[in-house]
This record gives sequence, C-alpha cells and structure tokens, in this order.
Amino acid sequence: MTLSDLLFVALVLVSAGVLLIAGLSLARGQFRRALRLLGGFTLGLTLYLGLVVAVSLLSAPREVAFGENRCFDDWCIAVEDVSRTTSATGATYTATLRLSNRARRVPQRENGVVVFLQDAGGQRFEATADPAATPFNVLLEPSQSLTTQRVFVASGPSAPLAIAIAHEGGARFPGVFILGDDSSIAHPPTLVRLP
Repeated sequence: MTLSDLLFVALVLVSAGVLLIAGLSLARGQFRRALRLLGGFTLGLTLYLGLVVAVSLLSAPREVAFGENRCFDDWCIAVEDVSRTTSATGATYTATLRLSNRARRVPQRENGVVVFLQDAGGQRFEATADPAATPFNVLLEPSQSLTTQRVFVASGPSAPLAIAIAHEGGARFPGVFILGDDSSIAHPPTLVRLP
C-alpha cells in the first residue's frame, strides 16, 4: 500500500465522520453547524479532486520493461516480445502479451484494458481486428497465465516508440480518486518502450 493509498483511506474515513456529524447536526436542528460542515467538506473534496487531476496531467507516463507485469489488482499483463516487419505501406508490429492471475484462490478478469502503439507525438495505432485472438477480459483461474498476440499496422513519418497499456471504458474505483494512480483521472497510459 502506497502513501497515496493511505491518504485516500484517511480521507474516506474523515469524510464519513464529517458527513455523520453533519447528519446528526441536522437531526438536532443545528442547521448552521451542518451547513458549515457540509461547506467545508465540499471545499475539501473539490480541492482534493483538483489535486488528483493536476497530478495526473503533470505526471510522466509510467514505464515498464519487456516481461514486467502491469497489474490491475491481481490480473496482470506483460509485453513479452515485439517483432517488426516493414512494407511499402508502413510497418507491422506483432506483440506477444502474457496475461496472468497472481491470485491464489479466486479467478480474475479485467474489463476495459486496451493495448496500442504510440509514437512520440502521442498518435495511437490500434490493433487490427482478430476474432481468433484471446480477449483481454478472459477469466483466468488462480495462478493461471496465457499468451496472446496483437498486430498493429503503423504508417506515417513518425515511428511508434512504445506499446501503451491503458484502462479505458469506465472509471476504476477507487483508483480514479487516488493521487498518482495509473487509473486516476487523466493519467497517461503505462508504456513499454520498443528497442
């Protein structure tokens, strides 16, 4: 557990306490006290969420090496290998990805994980559609791992420099509210630099 995680837990506990006291104040007819508490709570919450957004926007992307896991809870993904072939229309990159479940007792799946190529300017190159490829949200049994592949076609003057791993398609609670968490608001994706 990181310092940011501990700060989030502390803020949740303090928030619950403030809301409880504000509710009791309302029940006792102490409307001014309740309004002061709720005003302070709203101001504090706004400042904290602003800080989360600012940290996310100013954070550099997290980088991991080939073979290093990028985990969402106990479900992990790692880029094992990337091969490149060139043609007149551009370059084709084939990435071998390892999906794993590091939990020992429960099956895991992760929805919303996407992998794409990214160049220095931030342009995305999505994987080509392949219905035979294992989806990222496959249910993995405890301690199970498997490999899958994704193929990317990149064209244009700027060569892809990294494979990006992101979580899209909905907020991941509570990570979206934790300072510096990869799934927090507006945080850049995790990158695996290509050789």
